[in-house]
Amino acid sequence: MENSQVNYDTLIPNNVGLSEDRRVLKALEKWHPGYIDWWKNMGPNGFQESQVYLRTAVGVEKNGWAQFGYVKMPEYRWGVLLAPQVENRTISFGNHKGEAAWQEVPGEYRAILRRLIVIQGDTEPASVEQQRYLGQTAPSLYDMRNLFQVNVEEGRHLWAMVYLLQKYFAADGREEANMLLQRRSGDIDKPRMLGTFNEETPDWLSFFMFTFFTDRDGKMQLESLAQSGFDPLSRTTRFMLMEEAHHMFVGETGVGRVIQRTCEAMNEAGITDPYDIDRIRALGVIDLPTLQKKANLHYSLSLDLFGSEISTNAANAYSAGIKGRYNEEKIDDDHLLHNDSYPVLKMVDGKIVTVQENALTALNMRLRDDYIADASKGVGRWNKIIQKAGVEFELVLPHTAFHREIGEFGNTFCSPEGELISEDTFQERRNDWLPSSDDGAFIQSLMHPVTAPGEYAGWIAPPRIGIDQQPGDFEYVQLDEASA
Repeated sequence: MENSQVNYDTLIPNNVGLSEDRRVLKALEKWHPGYIDWWKNMGPNGFQESQVYLRTAVGVEKNGWAQFGYVKMPEYRWGVLLAPQVENRTISFGNHKGEAAWQEVPGEYRAILRRLIVIQGDTEPASVEQQRYLGQTAPSLYDMRNLFQVNVEEGRHLWAMVYLLQKYFAADGREEANMLLQRRSGDIDKPRMLGTFNEETPDWLSFFMFTFFTDRDGKMQLESLAQSGFDPLSRTTRFMLMEEAHHMFVGETGVGRVIQRTCEAMNEAGITDPYDIDRIRALGVIDLPTLQKKANLHYSLSLDLFGSEISTNAANAYSAGIKGRYNEEKIDDDHLLHNDSYPVLKMVDGKIVTVQENALTALNMRLRDDYIADASKGVGRWNKIIQKAGVEFELVLPHTAFHREIGEFGNTFCSPEGELISEDTFQERRNDWLPSSDDGAFIQSLMHPVTAPGEYAGWIAPPRIGIDQQPGDFEYVQLDEASA
């Protein structure tokens, strides 16, 4: 029986009636030791014995769904949580529009659903692996705690996908669930499935950019899956979105605090030129042009996650009722798209032009456009911090053709402003547009841990308010002797 409250009586907390579903409970209990082993080997390095002030879900309703308390991360209660079931829910798009949402996997859509779930599931442990060393250079206990909260929730999102695999895909699902613990981010032989999740996260600025840009892609993908006609997938992703919001908050406020501290330091030193990079860096803060280059990098990598602009796979998933559009139910059309078109940027005769394409095959492009609009709002909030400080500088998102490896612009060389250029020119200007090894070395030079409660590294401003309304000197992580 499923309900809004989480049952903590079993090894695996859940609101899906695992006590009565012995087959799935047994399969998950068998998978659990491998997960804990993966967490201890690939989770936050050096902090497994630390007490961390984490939130844990105790319900799935929007209000009062989480409680806070200290816990060692390997003892965190990862669970299987689905959003409340919508009574008499029907499929809102595609060829099955108006039919009752499926409670079991339709046989004809088994393969495509399994692949979507596996790809989503693979990104969750990948980001934990990418971030496993960051705790050692945390700029504060507040930031360290936020990192670990993101990590444990990515772990829970892995559990969410594994539950679907174990319950609805039998032996194939069990095999896929095991493979999710065997792949490793950046591994030559068994890499994670998507390229962005095999990149390193070498420093905290990269982490903040990742959680702003790449986790926002995750939000868009989850929003699309939340429309799914397969009701268990829809309910799983709807609850994941409640947790995902915190991840993007960490990214946006993290970058915002870096910007704030840089502007404060410039004003204190009387520096008005944001391109006076050597003087600004001598203050121990990250200059705004370098922040722009980091944004260029993470934004372009995240755009590649949307795949090719024109995709028959996306069209098939939509027509099947498996994966919808962002805010599907708010869009004013027939939700079939058989005769609709959508504007797509393409290369035609050596120029970037807008071409009207079939709306079904252009679904990746539409989702990417929704992502760009969403990300732009956050960049606008960063710019307000700069403007308020009186510094003349504006962060901008580069052109969608800039630094792309996937899709229409995969073999194109383009400036951030959208000017098509030669490969030689791109390589000559690369360090003006993307972080150089010197930029990386400078950022790395700032990465010294600050572990005293209430203190912050000199390159980042304190947050406006604490987690769970805690005071400024709250000890968010109680470090054991090995990690202190």
